[in-house]
Parts: sequence; C-alpha cells; structure tokens
Amino acid sequence: MTLPPDPSPSDPAPDRAAGSLDRRLDDIARHPFRAKFRLRGRDRATAESTGPSALRWQAYDLIAERLAPAAPYKDGRQTPYRGHPVFVAQHATATCCRGCLLRSHGIPRGRELSRAERVYVVAVICRWIEREVAGEEPAGRHR
Repeated sequence: MTLPPDPSPSDPAPDRAAGSLDRRLDDIARHPFRAKFRLRGRDRATAESTGPSALRWQAYDLIAERLAPAAPYKDGRQTPYRGHPVFVAQHATATCCRGCLLRSHGIPRGRELSRAERVYVVAVICRWIEREVAGEEPAGRHR
C-alpha cells in the first residue's frame, strides 16, 4: 500500500485546501461534544514521539480497515475513545463513523470510500493532531 499524498491547495475541491481544512476543523470544534477532545497522556506522548509521517501511515491503515468499507464492522461503535492519537482525532473531527462522516463532511454511507475520500479523512485527522501537538486553539475557543 502506498501512502497518500498530502492534499494540496491546488486540489479542485475547495474543502480540501489547507485553509478550508482549518476552517472545517474550527467549525466542528464548535460542537460541544467534539470540543472536549484533547490529546492527553499516552495518546499525546505517542503523537509527539511517533512523528507526523508515521502517524499519517497509521491513520491511513486505520481508516482503510475501520472506516473505508461500505458497511464497516460495528459502524457507529468501531472507534475507541483512546488508545491511539488517531482514535481521539477521529472523535474530535467527526470522522469516527460513517454517520458522522455524512453529517459533518458530506461523505455518503453505503459505499466504499474512494481513495480521494480516504486521503481527505487522513488529512483532517492529521491536521487536528498537528494542531493539538503544537498547542493551537480552534478559532473562538480557549483552554
């Protein structure tokens, strides 16, 4: 399996551009349930020690296995709340199940995620982790 490239600002889909990605994350963080998620303890230590490249690989593998199928096993309950920084990020970014993907990102259920959708989901997750590790706050929110 090859690692997906980072989405570029020249991507024709505007929601996948870097600035749009941050705006999307800020919008999602306004939801009280999503806003409570933070990288803490072991999950934070894992994110800091693993590094962005390895986390991107791990995120892509986890998404391919747990979220990309047309009918994921235990959809709606397949993502733990902790145990890996990607899991925490999935809840924080509404990429934890196909229902959340539909509501927050407009990605429909009932079919396998396309490669572009997988790349997008991984980009959302990795950008959230990057912002957490850097200590960035979503717009309009303070710790």
